[in-house]
Amino acid sequence: MSIPQSGGGPIESHAQLAEYLEDGIKPKEDWRIGTEHEKFGYCKDTHKPLPYEGERSIRAVLEGLRDRHGWAEVTEKGVLIGLSKDGANVSLEPGGALELSGAPLETIHQTCDEVNEHLREVKGVADEIGVGFIGLGAAPEWMHDDVPLMPKGRYKLMDAYMPTVGTTGREMMRRTCTVQVNLDFGSEADMVQKMRVALALSPVATALFANSPFFEGKPLAVKSKRMQIWETLDDSRTGMLPFVFEDGFGFDAWVEYALDVPMYFVYRDGEYVDALGMSFRDFLKGELPALPGEKPTLSDWADHLTTAFPDARVKKYIEMRGADGGPWRRLCALPALWVGLMYDQGALDAAWDLCKDWDAETREGLRRAATRDGLQAEAGGVKMHDLAREVLNIAEAGLVARARPGSGGLVPDETHFLNALKESVESGQVPADELLEHYHGDWNGDLSKIYAAYSY
Repeated sequence: MSIPQSGGGPIESHAQLAEYLEDGIKPKEDWRIGTEHEKFGYCKDTHKPLPYEGERSIRAVLEGLRDRHGWAEVTEKGVLIGLSKDGANVSLEPGGALELSGAPLETIHQTCDEVNEHLREVKGVADEIGVGFIGLGAAPEWMHDDVPLMPKGRYKLMDAYMPTVGTTGREMMRRTCTVQVNLDFGSEADMVQKMRVALALSPVATALFANSPFFEGKPLAVKSKRMQIWETLDDSRTGMLPFVFEDGFGFDAWVEYALDVPMYFVYRDGEYVDALGMSFRDFLKGELPALPGEKPTLSDWADHLTTAFPDARVKKYIEMRGADGGPWRRLCALPALWVGLMYDQGALDAAWDLCKDWDAETREGLRRAATRDGLQAEAGGVKMHDLAREVLNIAEAGLVARARPGSGGLVPDETHFLNALKESVESGQVPADELLEHYHGDWNGDLSKIYAAYSY
């Protein structure tokens, strides 16, 4: 979840809303990669989630990272809720999952080094206090009441609102984790093409990264419980967004969509003001019931953009959001997949050619089928296994064309970061399939064995 935005002046015209997005346009040489990933923390002896306070707690992990590795505090009302260093942030998800929001970096070699360093730091702190961290799309055993809500004002408001607009919002907040990548665009037309590819092919990422076949201690008939949770969270701010594929889509159309997303809050003087269900359009007119007579700033607009949760979304960059959290190799594989597809024009065109003729029913069908069946998904005559193979071939060609070397030039490009995904396509098995095989095989139905086997 995002931290409060800052630095925006008053909104004096409707045009500023689209101009805010347009300010994200960058020349190709300035395009960067920002990887974000979440992981569940737990007490090693009990496998219970971490509380905020105590010897074995989220706060203790944050303090350890601060004191041993030079991270600066991020606080809310004097409470430690995150860390920052060198353009990166460590923040808390509502149920205490720890998130790294990586710095904008030039290559996947760099972002993978960043992930590795972060996990090394976290493990060093966590091991000393009897804490572990695990990368999964959904908490395999915990019940709702097991998971404490973190002390952030935004989360308190969301927690109260979620049951009024859907059935699974609180499950998303407390018991799911994702990995995502944030990428730049070079023009409005480039943004449009990338958003269409990101949404249409998001089910491929969902299938390849499906890693949540357990929930509340039981095996499920879906490969990604996390994505199933998103299906019934809040129709006003989630989904595949058919309007993105319509003629005329651009920054203005995204603005109109975002304006129709009901508000959560306004951040003022360190406080989250309750604006649940209110209209940003009313806010623009100075008619927001929560702040009568007050008009928004660009910081308020930036905050509001973080409260829309489709499978891909536009801010000053594009976020790809369809993948479950998972093991280390897949934390590096996700940016490799999307960078390969999007940062080379030939690859982007080829990716769009794959999906440009699909209708909304096919796109939505693939999304739901990927959630349920992983690489065995099929919808609208499209077989996911075949599609994933084609997508990976395109991504690999895109990374070859980028030709960004690593390891001091010894590695010629970034293609090896796709290896985990290529192995899945070759075998037809995604992480959820592997987990289920263990559960029904050598684990003998003992789900507690997942912690020792799959923690970082």
